[in-house]
Amino acid sequence: MTPAELLTDAFERIVEGGRAVVDGLDEDQLTHRPGPEANPVAWLVWHLARVQDDHVADVAGRTQVWTEEGFQERFDLPFDESDIGFGHNTEDVARVRPDAGLLTAYLEAVHAQTVAFLADLSEEDLDRVVDERWDPPVTLGARLVSVVNDDAQHLGQAAYVRGLLGA
Repeated sequence: MTPAELLTDAFERIVEGGRAVVDGLDEDQLTHRPGPEANPVAWLVWHLARVQDDHVADVAGRTQVWTEEGFQERFDLPFDESDIGFGHNTEDVARVRPDAGLLTAYLEAVHAQTVAFLADLSEEDLDRVVDERWDPPVTLGARLVSVVNDDAQHLGQAAYVRGLLGA
C-alpha cells in the first residue's frame, strides 16, 4: 500500500462516517444540542468538512470547495468565507443549520478534491515542509494526519450526539 492509498483510505472513512451520521436526520435532530454549549451533529460535520477543505486546499495550492463550488452561498452563513468554525461561540454554532443533503453534498465535494490531490502524492512529498510557524516545522505528512485525526474526533462526537437521539 502506498502512502497515497493509505491516506485515501483514511479520508474514505471520514466521508463514509459523515454520510452515515447525518443520514435520515431532520433539522431538529441535526441541530439538537445535548447541553447548552454542546455542538450538534450539523455543526460538527460542517466543521470537519471545513477543516479538511481549508487545510487540504492550502497544502495542495487549490481553491477551497467552499467558495469554488458555491457552498458558501448555499449554506448562507453570516461568517467570513475563511471561517472554519475555530473559536465559534454558542450563538455561532446555533447558526449552522443545513439539511442532511447539503451537509453530505459539501462533505463529498471536499472528499473528491482531497482524493484528487492524494492521487498524485509520492512518498517524498510527505516530507515537504508546509508550515514553518511551528517547531519543528510541519510536513505535508504531519498536516494530513492531523486533518484525519481532527476529522475523526469530530465525527466520533457527531456519532455520539446521534446516538443520544436514538437515531
